[in-house]
Amino acid sequence: MSIDKDTVAKIANLARIEVSESELESTVGELNNILDWVEQLGEVNTDGVEAMTSVVETQLPRRQDQVTDGGYRDQVLKNAPQSEHGFFAVPKVIE
Repeated sequence: MSIDKDTVAKIANLARIEVSESELESTVGELNNILDWVEQLGEVNTDGVEAMTSVVETQLPRRQDQVTDGGYRDQVLKNAPQSEHGFFAVPKVIE
């Protein structure tokens, strides 16, 4: 895949990046090098290679999946400017 000046100008416009006419030619070369490198990655044989999420094999600690009400209602409502009947009270917004 090859990119020309018009494509670089369009990409710069979409990304809201100002690229002057003098920088267009060098940017074309840089983007073409990047795309060539990405194409080389597609040629690598990855059959049998397990997908990784980290370079270190770890297990995240897990908690029990239990449904609770939190048990903090009174503490949370202390932060509210106004509460009624165990709920936040807010002003009416109907016009």
